[in-house]
Amino acid sequence: MPPTLALVIWFILLIGLLYWDPAKELKNSIVLWVPLIWMFILGSRLPAQWLEGAVSGPAAQALEEGNPLDRAVFSVLIFLALVILFSRSFNWGKFFANNFALMALLIFALLSVVWSDFPFIALKRWLRDLGNYLVILVVVSDPRPLEAVRTILRRLCYLLIPLSILIYKYYPQIGKQYDPWTGAAMFVGATTSKNMLGVLCLISGIFFFWDTVTRWSQRKERQIKRIILVNVAFLAMTLRLLTLSSSATSSVCLVIGCLVIAAIQSKWGTRHPSFVKFLIPASFCVFLILTAGFNINETLARGVGRDPTLTGRTNIWKAVLSTNTNPLVGTGYQSFWLGPRLTHVWKLAGGVTEAHNGYLEVYIDLGLIGVVLLLIFLIASYRSMCKRLSPSFGLATLGLALWTVVLFYNITESAAFNGQFLWVIFLLVEIIVSSHTPLARVAMPVEKSVPKFRETRFEPRGRVPVASRIG
Repeated sequence: MPPTLALVIWFILLIGLLYWDPAKELKNSIVLWVPLIWMFILGSRLPAQWLEGAVSGPAAQALEEGNPLDRAVFSVLIFLALVILFSRSFNWGKFFANNFALMALLIFALLSVVWSDFPFIALKRWLRDLGNYLVILVVVSDPRPLEAVRTILRRLCYLLIPLSILIYKYYPQIGKQYDPWTGAAMFVGATTSKNMLGVLCLISGIFFFWDTVTRWSQRKERQIKRIILVNVAFLAMTLRLLTLSSSATSSVCLVIGCLVIAAIQSKWGTRHPSFVKFLIPASFCVFLILTAGFNINETLARGVGRDPTLTGRTNIWKAVLSTNTNPLVGTGYQSFWLGPRLTHVWKLAGGVTEAHNGYLEVYIDLGLIGVVLLLIFLIASYRSMCKRLSPSFGLATLGLALWTVVLFYNITESAAFNGQFLWVIFLLVEIIVSSHTPLARVAMPVEKSVPKFRETRFEPRGRVPVASRIG
């Protein structure tokens, strides 16, 4: 089949799926396309990359300068998000109060621009990443936010999963890359790297598994049966892409996320919710202890078919830590991979632009203060989601699964507080879950007792009331 014809067929099928989707919410607002377009860009490629208008010049210079087209598109989306929020009279004060830990992390990141070696670039990146939070608030301010987040995630998967398969099969010149050292082919699909394709499959797999599990009790209904069939089809496509991406981290995290969902939604989990809430962070702590004391990372790497150095990640960590950074406040928001530091790391570990460890990435940019603020936010978000965990509120289950995945994923990849696709999806679900008021905590209106008055007899005009005559 000619590639152009395949592209046309994909587009027609996509329109048909969006129109006749059995899970389609009829009352969804059209403004949800603003956050959807933003997250589509995060999960795939920048506008300039789609149009093959990549930044000219050396790679290091491109990292500093950015691209005018990308800035224009992001600026328009940020402007639209602000217009939507102000038109809805969004309660900013309430949002800041309910998300104090996240606001503290954002404000400290803004302050770090002051001591950055590249303050203008750091400020531009902070403003760009601020758009992540604005488009999330567009979903939060929706009249039906729970249905809105489900629609956003479903449409994202509808767009990106089939598109990645199409590009892999009919446009291999853009859907495939080659390792500069070994020459091995790497499938990237609609994304920019095999790890990004793995993240896309990770999010898609967790969402469709969660959506299927939460609807399973109603599977005999005709509409629910159709939704589950669509979910199963996309799960099959997702697993196929995940195999092609060869992303070990995403594969392991997908298993972890699905196990969390299955445990919470099982009969045993509903009977022992406190044990499940304790088991999730305890498992991560045990993993950290085993990693520090017994170097379990090497064993796991061999188990998933990887080399003990985690594909060179240990060398990257050593190179990053060998640079001179301020241990307390770091180098400034997203300022490490610029200038002489970038050149130094490239000499030691090759052309990398991330630390392949989310906590280390936050440390080199924001120092120990940034890491502590990140941990405070993660703890606060976990407590908030645990309070809202109930059989009638399935989104909290998805939030806890994503929270667990973010913890483990950032051990070997960077997706913590840096505008990455996984981090933004986690924030989208976490903020909506945290802003949801559990039904059990909603104050029921108290029926006030009405004082009973003695019936007063009124006499016709001109006559003295009976009570007066008696007195």
